[in-house]
Amino acid sequence: MKVRAIRGATQLSGDYSDEMAEAVTELLSELFEKNGLTKDDLISIFFTSTEDLRCDFPAAAARKLDLGDIPLMCAREIPVVGSLPHVVRVMIHAYSDLSHAQIRHIYKRGAEVLRRDIAQ
Repeated sequence: MKVRAIRGATQLSGDYSDEMAEAVTELLSELFEKNGLTKDDLISIFFTSTEDLRCDFPAAAARKLDLGDIPLMCAREIPVVGSLPHVVRVMIHAYSDLSHAQIRHIYKRGAEVLRRDIAQ
């Protein structure tokens, strides 16, 4: 098996902890499903959020998926002028037999505009 990085992002309507939990859980679940990942495949998950999201840590939602023993890290996204607001990005590091071309990167809830070249 090879180590792969799998990207995704989701946009929230505002700075709401319930929506953060729902959107991040939805995103991670789809990333796992579309890429055939199980918890045992995971190495780590890195989250960023735009500076307008202060309601909660995206990793808190991941823990609700029983990922508390997987290394999770959150950071602040670079505040580029004119960038899309209320966005959580994720990069999953995992073991996978999929080739780079077979990896499914998932962008949801308006975040598709961030990477039209790889968004599913």
